[in-house]
Amino acid sequence: MSTPPPPHWSAPTPQPEQGEPALNGFALASLLVGLLCLPPLGVVFAVVALVQIARKGERGRGLAIAGLAVSLVMTLVLVLAADRVAGRLFDRLDTLQQFEGVQGELTPVDDMRAGDCFNVPGGDLFAESPFIYRIACTEVHEGEVTSSTRLAGSAFPGGPELRRAATQACWKAQDAYAMDTWALPPYADMFYFAPSHASWSGGDRRLLCVIGTADEEHRGSLRKDAGMLKPEQVAFLRVRNEGDLVMGGEPEEAIDEALPRYLDWARSVDVALAAEASVLEGARERPELAGPAGARLREVEAARAGWQRAARATKPAAFQDAWDEASGALSVGTEKALRGAYGLATAVPDWRAEQSGGDSSGAAGAAARGADENSAR
Repeated sequence: MSTPPPPHWSAPTPQPEQGEPALNGFALASLLVGLLCLPPLGVVFAVVALVQIARKGERGRGLAIAGLAVSLVMTLVLVLAADRVAGRLFDRLDTLQQFEGVQGELTPVDDMRAGDCFNVPGGDLFAESPFIYRIACTEVHEGEVTSSTRLAGSAFPGGPELRRAATQACWKAQDAYAMDTWALPPYADMFYFAPSHASWSGGDRRLLCVIGTADEEHRGSLRKDAGMLKPEQVAFLRVRNEGDLVMGGEPEEAIDEALPRYLDWARSVDVALAAEASVLEGARERPELAGPAGARLREVEAARAGWQRAARATKPAAFQDAWDEASGALSVGTEKALRGAYGLATAVPDWRAEQSGGDSSGAAGAAARGADENSAR
């Protein structure tokens, strides 16, 4: 008896291998779009990718999160940049609108000369980078040039030193340009355009000294220099203006902190008053000037005696006492009478008038004027 053959088993059917989930296309697109071209669209792609990945089980969740983060950051950067550009654009439009109303011809600062009148956008004489529009002085204008010079030196002198030098130079320029300082309108102030640190590095050395009249509608030149006055008027105004400048140049520190500097200042005031006394001695020989010149001379000599005592002081209190005595020796009434005799302006300017409204010492009035420093650049 034979043994039956074993049953036949068919080979198992091979099953297809289980592959990795597909990569979500929006995940990759969100990263590329957010980084390279359109960040807001990258945010949308990232959100769509996260929804599809959660529903379909696709790969790319990390890419979608990265794309979302990058797109958000780039969108924020884009918004900030757009805001800055828009701000600059609106500022530029505002500036252009200001320029539209400026009367005159746009002129480089280097081309401006003493006697030129001009306007600036918005009447802003403190602008750091001025746009100057030259115009005839017979027209309404906001500034008048008293001098245009180039500063010496290769190294930038520093802000405080430059301001001191510019202030001193421009007060002297204004006093030479408009010698009868009492004749200036009350709204006229000294300004200057000087190089900034950045413009100095680019070769800018121009110092433009200006009488500013932007606070009022002003027509006509304020020029009244030596060529427009009588010799005796020029002689008096030169020493009087120099005296005002020197008296206004007191040290900035307290007396007890800088007594030696105050002593030097007192000697300088005495020298300035000596020059005025010499002119007054000659003026007494003219009948029309004899009385007022003599009265002023007596006050000047009394003031000199006080300044000489101040220059010899060894203690701050002694200096202060001598200073007060010297200041009280000069009266505005006497100077007003003398100016009238010379045929000059007699309206007492604010910087010369005393706070009480009647009288003023020479030192107090000059100090008020000398301290009025206006930098327009």
